[in-house]
Amino acid sequence: MAQHFLLSAKARTLSLKAVYQMGEEKAYETFRRLRWPETDGEAVCPKCGCVETYDITSRRRFKCVACHNQFSVTSGTIFASRKLSFTDLLAAIVIFVNGAKGVAALQLSRDLDCQYKTAFVLAHKLREAMALEAQNRTLSGTVEVDGAYFGGYARPANHKENRRDRRFLANQSGKRQSVIILRERHGRSLAFMAKREADGMELVEARVASGAVVHADEANHWDALHDRFNAKRINHSECYSDGLACTNWAESYFSRLRRAEIGTHHSIAGPYLAAYAVEMAWREDHRRAPNGDQAALVTASAMASRQSRNWAGYWQRAA
Repeated sequence: MAQHFLLSAKARTLSLKAVYQMGEEKAYETFRRLRWPETDGEAVCPKCGCVETYDITSRRRFKCVACHNQFSVTSGTIFASRKLSFTDLLAAIVIFVNGAKGVAALQLSRDLDCQYKTAFVLAHKLREAMALEAQNRTLSGTVEVDGAYFGGYARPANHKENRRDRRFLANQSGKRQSVIILRERHGRSLAFMAKREADGMELVEARVASGAVVHADEANHWDALHDRFNAKRINHSECYSDGLACTNWAESYFSRLRRAEIGTHHSIAGPYLAAYAVEMAWREDHRRAPNGDQAALVTASAMASRQSRNWAGYWQRAA
């Protein structure tokens, strides 16, 4: 019997032990190569693009020959104004990608021996970097679409006679939101958040190429798919796959997201739901990649991104 990839040695190409054994200097060189891959780690001024710089080795900073701008390897990225060492940052990324269903900020803070606030913001910055990969993505071929509701939990009444059927909209809290997933068969995913699952039709029209074969369930709001795509529908009250249509790839994504909510984060509703939804789509897309490749992808995306407008100074604003 063939061994599952995730259980094989090929899936484990980077460990925490290896990160801490490499030391601060090698971790710093890793960030330099990922920040400036086109020059093999040689600094490029983020202000004017000049490749001629002076090294200020005592502070690990650079000075541009052309515009005299001083900058560091993390200037202008989501790691700008960092306090953690480069070794700890790299270790945090390894811990983060190793969690198949995500990693709680509390666990990350304990593993790194840092404040919960630091771990919370760092994890969300990594999720923001993950989202860059799918920023302008368009899906084609065979695409499955589905939606599921999260949040809006209504606590049941203590006494049986006072309880209401919480499936009805009138008995919900009003905070319920829908996550909509568009997923290629054996390909990439796009996750979005909307107020209603019916809003997913606009997303399909905008992000799925014409000529694609789109699979969906029998919900009425997907009827419009037949006007633009070769649509195939599956009635889940009868079966999950009839040999012609199914949404099992989309359901697999929701399985991971539900388990992340129940077993890791306990609650992922509200303003943070979209970030967790995108994270789980990224994890589904790269589930068969070695963890070393996953860490490199996240780090490269983080170093290529701009300073986060949502998470820079988050706790100062939230206080």
